[in-house]
Amino acid sequence: MEKLDLELLMKIADLHGIPEGSYNIRKNGKSLGRASTEDVEIVPKTDKDGIDIIVKAGVKGKSVHIPVILTAGDMLDKVYNDFYIGKGAEVTIIAGCGIHNDTCGESRHDGVHTFYLEEGSSVRYIERHYGEGAPEGKKEFTPVTKAFLKKGASLYMESTQLGGVTFTDRLTTATLRAGAKFTVREKLLTNGTDKAITRFKVKLLGKDSSVDVVSRSVARGSSYQSFISDVIGKNRCFGHVECDSILLDNARILSTPRIDAISPEASLVHEAAVGKIAGEQLIKLMSLGLTEQEAEDTIIKGYLQ
Repeated sequence: MEKLDLELLMKIADLHGIPEGSYNIRKNGKSLGRASTEDVEIVPKTDKDGIDIIVKAGVKGKSVHIPVILTAGDMLDKVYNDFYIGKGAEVTIIAGCGIHNDTCGESRHDGVHTFYLEEGSSVRYIERHYGEGAPEGKKEFTPVTKAFLKKGASLYMESTQLGGVTFTDRLTTATLRAGAKFTVREKLLTNGTDKAITRFKVKLLGKDSSVDVVSRSVARGSSYQSFISDVIGKNRCFGHVECDSILLDNARILSTPRIDAISPEASLVHEAAVGKIAGEQLIKLMSLGLTEQEAEDTIIKGYLQ
């Protein structure tokens, strides 16, 4: 791998080189390397670009790295990854994509990830998106995440996009059976003329299933953000969606909630707040010797941690 490849892998997956255990590293539409273990098998698809990640039942404490990097302009990379998580298994999956585009053209990654969680299984899914390169070059992501959780399964999804991405349209759907739990923590930063759309649609079908979505975002410059959530409760269940944003400069943020309590035992909550940085926070930091810009950046960094 080249120095640029390693730098991108560090930013999106905290990798300093080839990881231990199971992994698949993809660059510019091709595999840079792949490895399976006895507990976690990675199998390339034969009908389209992508892989099947198969985690055996009862496996505990394993990690899987499947990062993607793009370093070419005028490129569309689309990949289909399916995750089969065995009964009672517990695994961490580190994904995400980094784009370095030094051209004036478009570089885009479309990742379609589908999770099938068997009874009592647990997944921690970490996804980071990052873009860099020529200002006029487009760095775009349109990820789709689909999750099907059986009885008592748990999926924790941490999604981070903190700069450099000119356009993203993220769709996440989930179907939960009895006692299943879906947790989402999203962190998003846009600047300049960036545009970001986030869409969630969750069906709580099983008794005592639950979803907890918390999105924190900052919009700067003339960027635009749209957050759309749709939670459907068809049984005794609990759903909580929170969209908390800071708006700066000439940016715009639109939050559109939809909750559908089909069952009278469904408890669904949506919270949305858009505000600005408090003046007293800036003054306090500037009194320590920071410039206004440095103080603003410090507050934003802490807010998105």
